[in-house]
Amino acid sequence: MLTAAVVKNILSDAIRKKFRLEIDAAIEYPPRPDFGDMATPVAFEIARTLKKAPRLIAEEIAATLEKPPEIDRVQIAGGGYINIFFNRTEFTKSLFASTAAPETDESRGSVKIVVEHTNINPNKAAHIGHLRNAVLGDTLSRVLRHLGYCVEVQNYIDDTGVQVADLVVGFQHLLNYDLEKIMTINGKFDYFCWDLYSRVTAYYEENPDKIELRERALKAIEEGNNETARLASYLANRIVHHHLATMERIGVIYDLLVWESHVISMKFWEKALQLLKEKKAIYFCEEGKNSGCWVMNFPVFSDSEMVDESEKIIVRSNGTATYVGKDIAYQLWKFGLLGKDFLYRKWRSYDAERAIWSTSPKFIEASHPGFGKADQVVNVIDVRQSYLQRIVKEGLMLLGFTKEGENSVHFSYEMVALSPRCALEMGFEVSEEDKARPYIEMSGRKGQGVKADDLLDKLLEGALREVKSRNPDMGQEAIENIARNVASGALRYFMLKFTRNKVISFDFANALNFDGETGPYIQYSAVRARNIFNKMKERESFHEKEIERMADQISFESLDPAGSQDHWEIVIFISKMDEILECSTNTLELSAVAKYCFMLAQKFNSFYQKYPVMKEKDPAIKKLRIIITHLFIIRLTKALELMGIAVPSRM
Repeated sequence: MLTAAVVKNILSDAIRKKFRLEIDAAIEYPPRPDFGDMATPVAFEIARTLKKAPRLIAEEIAATLEKPPEIDRVQIAGGGYINIFFNRTEFTKSLFASTAAPETDESRGSVKIVVEHTNINPNKAAHIGHLRNAVLGDTLSRVLRHLGYCVEVQNYIDDTGVQVADLVVGFQHLLNYDLEKIMTINGKFDYFCWDLYSRVTAYYEENPDKIELRERALKAIEEGNNETARLASYLANRIVHHHLATMERIGVIYDLLVWESHVISMKFWEKALQLLKEKKAIYFCEEGKNSGCWVMNFPVFSDSEMVDESEKIIVRSNGTATYVGKDIAYQLWKFGLLGKDFLYRKWRSYDAERAIWSTSPKFIEASHPGFGKADQVVNVIDVRQSYLQRIVKEGLMLLGFTKEGENSVHFSYEMVALSPRCALEMGFEVSEEDKARPYIEMSGRKGQGVKADDLLDKLLEGALREVKSRNPDMGQEAIENIARNVASGALRYFMLKFTRNKVISFDFANALNFDGETGPYIQYSAVRARNIFNKMKERESFHEKEIERMADQISFESLDPAGSQDHWEIVIFISKMDEILECSTNTLELSAVAKYCFMLAQKFNSFYQKYPVMKEKDPAIKKLRIIITHLFIIRLTKALELMGIAVPSRM
C-alpha cells in the first residue's frame, strides 16, 4: 500500500539516483485536492546544497521518479513543490489487498520491547488511577505488536515496599492478627485492606513515634525467612490475585509478574549495588540529614526543579534498599545486564496461546519463554514519578550502559480525578464549592478514592440500562454480554482520548454517551456498518465472499467530480491508520489512536448518510461503496481491538 513512508522512500531513491544525496524527504498532505494527495518541499532543501533553482531540481526529481501503479501523475507547483496525485482506483485496490493480507516489517520482529505497566502496590484494592495506567500500557503493547515488534508485558509487584510494610503494621499492631487469623477473612480481601491501610495512615499521624514500626517491618520483610516476611508475602500474593481479576475485566493481561522480593532474594539487588559502588555511581554520606545512606552521585537536573535530595538515596541508613535502588537492579535485568536470571513458574494460562508467568524463588519450569534481554524498555508510571525514573535512567548511564540508558523510556501520564457529578454518584459528599470545580481529586492513602471495581460495576449498571432500553426483546444473557463490552469500551476509550499530560475528570454520563466522542458511539458505528451487510444478505442474498471479486472491478469513473472526491476522502482517511499508529508509538501519545477512531466513525456516518449502499442503482458505484464499507469495518474494528475495545454483535 502507498503510505507516506513508501512515498518518502520513492523520493529518496530518485534523489539518490539523480543527485547522489541522502535526503529524508518531508511529506505533507495538501489542504486542497487540486494540490495533490501528497506533496513535498524537498527541492527547496536540496537547492541549498546544489545551489540550483528549486523548481529545476523538482522537475529533475519528477522525471527520475519511478511511479508505482498507485501514483497517477506528479506535478511541479510554485517555486518547486512536488505534488503527487494518486490513481484512485489502483490505490483503493492496494488498500483492500493490504487489509486482506497486512504487510509486516520483518526486521522489527528481532527488536524486543519490554513494556512495564500497572505496578499496583499490593496493599489494597486497585483504584481509578491504576485503570489509566493499565489501559495506556496495554494499548501501547497491542499497537507495538501490531507494528511487528516483539513485545513482552511485565507487571512489577512491589511486595517489599513501604505500602506493604504499613499494611503489615496494621494487621500486627492495630488488629493483632497473625497469619492464621488473616487467612480466615472472607469476601473482598482487597477492600478490607483498603480500609485498614487508611487506618494505618491516621495511626501514624496521631502517633508519630510509631513510624518506627514501619522501619522494623521493612527490615524484616527484606531480610526474609521470618514471621513478618511470611505475613507480607501472603498479603501481597492474595491482593495481586484481586488486581489481576480487576484488570481482566477490561481485557488487560500480562506476560510476566516480577516480584520485588525475588529481586532481593535472587541477589539481583546485591549485584547491582556492587556495580554502583565499583563505578562510584553512589557515595556514602557521613554527615547531614542523609548520614549513613548511600546516595546517587549526580546533581539535581535543573535549577528549576525543587527536588528533595533524599530522593537520590539508594540505600537507607538501616541498610535497606529504596524503591529507586531496587528499580535500578530491575532495569539492569530487563536489559540483560546483570548476568543473572530469575526462576520461573506458570501463574496460569489465559487461553491456548497465552499464559501469565511469575518469577519464583523456589520453583522452576524448564520450558518457559525467554524473559528480559530487551532492546528497549518502556516504564508506564505516572508523572509524579518522573524524577525517580530519571534517576534510574541516569543510574544506567553512570554504570557505562549509555545505549540502554537512552533506551529506557518513561511513559508518563497525569492523574485521574472525578467530575463533581461523578463523585456524587459514587457516594462522596461534595460541598457547594467543590461542585463548581472541574474535578475533585482523590487520596487513596486517606481512603478517599474510587476503587476500580466499584467504578466498573457502576459503568456496567449504566450500560445494562442503556442496552436493555434499546433491545427490550433481547435475552438477559445477551444483554449482559453486550453491556460488558460497552462498559469496558466506555472506560478504555475515556482513559485514552485525552492527551497523557492532561488530568482526566472522569464522568459516567460522558463516558457512556452513545452520541459523543465515546467508546459506545464508535462501537455503535461499527455495528451499524456491519448491519449494512446483514441487510444485504437478507434482501439480496449477498455474501461477504463476493467482496474479494468486487475489489478487481471497482472504479471511480462512474462518479461525478463531487461524489468522486467525497468517496476518495473517506478512502484516504481509512488508509491512514498505520501511519497514525506509528506516530502514536513514536510520541507515546495514544490519544491520537482514539481521535482517529472517532473521526473515522464520524466521517463514515456522514458519508453513508449522503451515499447509501443498498439504494444505489449504478452497479459500479455500488461495488465501490461496498468496498469502502468493508474497508471501514476492517480498519475500525482493528483500531478498536488495538485499544482493547470489542465490537458487540448488537448495541
